[in-house]
Amino acid sequence: MLTSILLSAGMALMGAGIGAGIVAIGAGLGIGRIGGQAMESIARQPEAAGKIQTAMLIIAALIEVVSLFAVVVCLLIALNAGGIAF
Repeated sequence: MLTSILLSAGMALMGAGIGAGIVAIGAGLGIGRIGGQAMESIARQPEAAGKIQTAMLIIAALIEVVSLFAVVVCLLIALNAGGIAF
């Protein structure tokens, strides 16, 4: 009984840590790709630089918000598995 409880808590902590890591990697890759594609677009059409840069910043901010939300969910899972209930 105690072993299964400890095992499930350990798996929850490990899953939360892995999930937070995957979220951080995904957000970094996504924002890097957005930046690279925006610079390529600006190089092709310099007259549209203002619109492209504005759209790039908005999309990067949305990616950051979604990744922050996912990390908070992983943190809540980890704290709940550790015995700190919210």
